[in-house]
Amino acid sequence: MAVKRKFISTRQLKEGMRIDQSVVNASGKAMIEKGAYLDDFYIEYLQKKGVGGVYIQEGEPDPDELELQIPQYTKDLIEKSRVEDRTKVTLTESVRKRVGEGIQFLYNNTDAGNFSEITDNVANELMKTITDNDAVAVDINMLKVSDEYTFKHSVDVATMAMVIAKKYGLSDKEIRDLGVSGLLHDVGKSKIPNEVLNKPGKLTDEEFALMKQHTLFGFNILKKRNEFSNAIMCGVLQHHEKINGRGYPLGNSAGKIHTYAKIIAVADIYDALVTERPYKKAFAKNTAIEMIMTMTDELDLNIMRSFLGSVILYSVDSIVQLSNGEAAKVVKNSLENCLRPTVVGLKTGRLYDLANDISCASVLIQ
Repeated sequence: MAVKRKFISTRQLKEGMRIDQSVVNASGKAMIEKGAYLDDFYIEYLQKKGVGGVYIQEGEPDPDELELQIPQYTKDLIEKSRVEDRTKVTLTESVRKRVGEGIQFLYNNTDAGNFSEITDNVANELMKTITDNDAVAVDINMLKVSDEYTFKHSVDVATMAMVIAKKYGLSDKEIRDLGVSGLLHDVGKSKIPNEVLNKPGKLTDEEFALMKQHTLFGFNILKKRNEFSNAIMCGVLQHHEKINGRGYPLGNSAGKIHTYAKIIAVADIYDALVTERPYKKAFAKNTAIEMIMTMTDELDLNIMRSFLGSVILYSVDSIVQLSNGEAAKVVKNSLENCLRPTVVGLKTGRLYDLANDISCASVLIQ
């Protein structure tokens, strides 16, 4: 947005306004730099010095312009407070291409002789990506392999599930096998007619009953091959089960649901919430996480905690908008609450420790 210059009386100045001129003292030293955000101290200084009015900027600058206008003391605080994000899963373009092509082949060729081999190759690609740089987190803003929903969703769910599993404490072999289960969790949808799968309106009762069969279809696709472990097949079969026994296809409760399925369920629900489909709009990522946090009667609480502790919603150095109207830069993420990082206000230079400072309890990231 273009920034306009406007002259305004000092009496009309308000905290957070951006000044469009430098203010110097008698010796020529700049007391307020051009582009600084005015706070009560600056406004009082101008009034005490008898300055009748100053030029301010109206409108929001582009991010690059905003960066240039951050006062030096705020930049110093940002640098002092900044803590690098935990090592994140990074899918290179070549890996994205191979994984995307592999999962597309699997979902389109469930009877192929090399189905298991291709599945292993794709799962190994993801496992290598996680282990090569000892990734312990996933930036959920960067997940995207294909524009085609089924393939993107399958890889996103597998990637998130594997990182959650690492946080949860599963072994490398279990994480890798969980990756296979995550990649194939929706393979049964290949047996659902496209007119039902991609129907833009509400499904009829009969159509919804058919859609719910996809977990059984997927289980049977794997079972007839006799090449997948029971754990992998349980992840595919049970990923829509709920710990309260109100899921499908079997209505199993917590003790009868495999750990793989419980992990895939969290990743599956999150990715479905934030993805736009013909029949629904996407939820904002922070809203989706808040929704998952309310599902304590449906999702395993310890796995939910592992999810919240292994995803990064606001990367360090990203600019966010606070509910008090101030733009802020993320300087540190919380290990326990991905919704409430530590940020520095660009207008005021204030440090907001959203996770731990009680005075920030009412401040939210929008």
